[in-house]
Amino acid sequence: MDRLPFIFGKSTDFVNFTDRDEDTAQLIRNFKSQINTTIISPRRWGKTSLVEKVATQLMAENSDIKVCMLDIFNVRSEEEFYEHFAREVLKATANKWEEMAANAREFLSQLLPKISFSPDSQAEISFGVEWSALQKNPDDILNLPETIAKAKNIRVIVCIDEFQSVGDYADSLAFQRKLRSHWQHHHHVAYCLYGSKRHMLLDIFSNAAMPFYKFGDIMFLQKISNKNWGEFVRKRFKDTGKKIALKDAEYLAQRVDNHSYYVQQLAQQAWLRTETNCSAEIVDDALQGIKNQLSLLFVNQIESMTATQINFLKAVLNNETAFTSQENLQKYRLGTSANLKRIKEALSAREIIDIQNNVVEILDPIFKLWLKEEYFKK
Repeated sequence: MDRLPFIFGKSTDFVNFTDRDEDTAQLIRNFKSQINTTIISPRRWGKTSLVEKVATQLMAENSDIKVCMLDIFNVRSEEEFYEHFAREVLKATANKWEEMAANAREFLSQLLPKISFSPDSQAEISFGVEWSALQKNPDDILNLPETIAKAKNIRVIVCIDEFQSVGDYADSLAFQRKLRSHWQHHHHVAYCLYGSKRHMLLDIFSNAAMPFYKFGDIMFLQKISNKNWGEFVRKRFKDTGKKIALKDAEYLAQRVDNHSYYVQQLAQQAWLRTETNCSAEIVDDALQGIKNQLSLLFVNQIESMTATQINFLKAVLNNETAFTSQENLQKYRLGTSANLKRIKEALSAREIIDIQNNVVEILDPIFKLWLKEEYFKK
């Protein structure tokens, strides 16, 4: 089978990237101007794909710009962070492993760096100093991008995915203060920080009590419009010798609330079911297939909730807004207003709902459909 025309579950290449023209332009301006940037949106809205697209474009057009991409989802401690950060910065600013090793010896000499390479050329770095010494004086590592940028007369962009993970480190606030105290003085480096847990990132970057408050420009990604999704889906069908009418392509995107991940997944499943012409019926059949596939996951999710949390989701689905009114508290058996606050906090922390300007939204559009069309209909 030829390559599938729709990609989900991984960052997309240029062919599978749609819209985000304004976000792309803003991010390019920020990177070129060395403006630190935080990108905030719910999970699976395309943050990583956006950053990778901009990084690729910038380096292709500017030989003096190097972009370092880090994902710290599995980096569980401050010590691991230093090793991962140093390794990725060294890799991003060197053209071959010999140069990488030389840079480590030159710029991290006091830490006695040791670099090893696996058979697949993956590099690992360790330091010949005690962890206690490194913890107290991480200057060489945290200043490494700036040091290399100045020495090589280049600009460095450090992009850190899943940045909210630092909130789980031991003595996290002290660690964040270390990062901020070093990075705010870098003039040849810009930092782009983003992740998949919107509520945690908001606390890190918009809470005046946190070290990273006002660290740089905050970009709030919006959903791609239904019109743009429709045109994209129709074109991708056409590129592979199949057809879908624009109204059906827009219907496909609308059924999953124009959610980037699910538009791509639903479009892929509809495309696989299509011989020549895709119809709304084929879209509905593909959507039902995805719901069935995820139903066990959703059942487990529901079983981990309290009765009042489930009742609250029902109220959200019924488009209620006055949750604290006595009528709704009684109608949906939500308990007291204080209990309602705890419900919102718990569901928000689990990334089940999102609250903006007092508007509550269920984040996963397939879960939302499953609740409405399967669970609450029983």
